[in-house]
Amino acid sequence: MIVPTRVLFNHAYGNYALGAYNINNLEQCMGLFRGCMESKAPFIIQISKGARAYTDKRMLEAMIRTANEIWPEALFAVHLDHGDEATCYDCIESGFYSSVMIDASHEPFEENVAITKRVVDAAHAKGISVEAELGMLGGVEEHVSVAEADAKLTNPAEAEEFVKRTGCDSLACAIGTSHGAFKFSGTQGLHFDVIEEIAKRLPRFPLVMHGSSSVPQDEVARINAAGGDIKGAKGVDVNEYLPAAKRGVCKINIDTDGRLVWCRVHREHFRDKPGDFDLRPPGKVFMSEYAKFIASRNELLGSAGQLEAAREHAVKMLAK
Repeated sequence: MIVPTRVLFNHAYGNYALGAYNINNLEQCMGLFRGCMESKAPFIIQISKGARAYTDKRMLEAMIRTANEIWPEALFAVHLDHGDEATCYDCIESGFYSSVMIDASHEPFEENVAITKRVVDAAHAKGISVEAELGMLGGVEEHVSVAEADAKLTNPAEAEEFVKRTGCDSLACAIGTSHGAFKFSGTQGLHFDVIEEIAKRLPRFPLVMHGSSSVPQDEVARINAAGGDIKGAKGVDVNEYLPAAKRGVCKINIDTDGRLVWCRVHREHFRDKPGDFDLRPPGKVFMSEYAKFIASRNELLGSAGQLEAAREHAVKMLAK
């Protein structure tokens, strides 16, 4: 059941965070739905600009519609991740998305406000929510690349002004995370003081954490043992997910970790079976492993076991 993102946020706020997981292919889609059903968790499925261009945007949309038929008990929103203005408008007009993200965080504050406001006006006219971003995360994710020297935390006072002027429905904040697998070199962590100050200025307003993969060291080690060359990768401490959720973070984006699971499964398969050329055996293993990974993250986010309560909440909200 596809529902508006705002409905999921309204139920989650202050209690747990929704896992927002990116998909690019059938195997990720199947593993994601299986993992969320096994852990009985509502979730957000994300499609990035790059994923829409990987084959054809209609392919991913068709897979999601089919998964919704296979698992009618699922409760989720469909979200455009890191969209530019043109992509946001395309998704808004498609009528398929629950919400879109306009990422103009690389622009000066006033330009970010102007671009975001245009997208908000177009989206709200269609009943679609908008996520915006303020502050700049370091790291690399698809077309987003920010040097660590240019990364900056979100200013709480600017966040308050930005939300009031744009009318956006949620805000991705730079609070100490980073895109990609090479997030941290030391013992950095989340800036809970920044989260708390933003939440104080914007009561019950949904905040979003991007770049929140944990980069499991056992996955990295297994990838390297199977011929990979990933050095120095480090991610977010998973024990910080729920404390962030309790402070108003409703959506936590996890993408890189899923790619690491994919890489590990396929490297190990072809290392152990160098004569194999069938894509299905490793694909089946990946779907199972990814489902386990998704379920484990939902437990850490606090969303596991929330499915029925969230569904009841959604039915009541949508009936108003």
